[in-house]
Amino acid sequence: MLALQGVTAGEMRTVLTKARDFERELRGRRITPVLQGRTIANLFFEDSTRTRMSFSLAAKRLGADVLDLSSSDSSVNKGESIRDTAANVAAMGADALVVRHKASGAAALVARAVGTQFGTSIINAGDGRHEHPTQGLLDAFTIGESFGRLDDFDLTGLTVAIVGDIASSRVARSDITILNALGAKVICVGPPSLVSPSLSVLGCTVSHDLDSVIDRVDAVNVLRIQFERHSAGHKALASEGEKVGGATLAKMPALSSVREYAELYGLSARRTGRLKPNAIILHPGPINRGVEMTASVADGERSVVLKQVHHGVAVRMAVLELCLGAPRG
Repeated sequence: MLALQGVTAGEMRTVLTKARDFERELRGRRITPVLQGRTIANLFFEDSTRTRMSFSLAAKRLGADVLDLSSSDSSVNKGESIRDTAANVAAMGADALVVRHKASGAAALVARAVGTQFGTSIINAGDGRHEHPTQGLLDAFTIGESFGRLDDFDLTGLTVAIVGDIASSRVARSDITILNALGAKVICVGPPSLVSPSLSVLGCTVSHDLDSVIDRVDAVNVLRIQFERHSAGHKALASEGEKVGGATLAKMPALSSVREYAELYGLSARRTGRLKPNAIILHPGPINRGVEMTASVADGERSVVLKQVHHGVAVRMAVLELCLGAPRG
């Protein structure tokens, strides 16, 4: 599971249906330890709370043993490459490596290096600005549940706005892919420095005016400004060239301040009040309260942020079971 691009809608629905079944089993505490005797290694070379703990809990729910490795306590600090680190863990007998890294393509590199040699499954837990496939899956699951689409995960007729730092977001790329595949319409919203018109090659429409679209969407997925991914000289809201779907995002002037961003693109109680009566608000976390949304919105009745976190366990259980359910070899 390296990316959602290239995965068919039918395959996505297979994962989501398996996650739905696991959700029901979790409620009844009837989980069968189908991965008992298997080992899952979390190789997290980038900070994470929700994703790492979610994968660990998912693996343990399925009866697997879990190894946790972060860059702070690995030989990467001694100059070892991620490829060699992964190969050594796979050689110890790990059945799956869950890889998170700040470099786009890191999970694919690991897959090429060790996947075939050791028969190890590789799962991308977020690589640079490329993709975060299990986040895309859990976001689609949450939207499907909220609108009663768990039978077939057909999201036709729904419009989802993805708002924020899309230039830096691997979540946005996975979400655009899966939401389009399941029939939803996607609108990417943000300032020109963070949302380029060239994103349309991914199958979404682009707007730089949140207020012009807020009253016609069924869900708003709010992304944080990823200051750490922008150039050091313009940390506030810097612009940076990036390839997206074969197109290049040109360098554009950034907004003058975070305050200006919050005013134009943040979800306040006033702006949220213009949403459709049953519209929901998502956020992959962590939330910069007061920037992407106010505290009252983050904790309000429209927010499904904690439901996303909850569904992440079942979704990752589904991915692990589908990748590893068959005996190794």
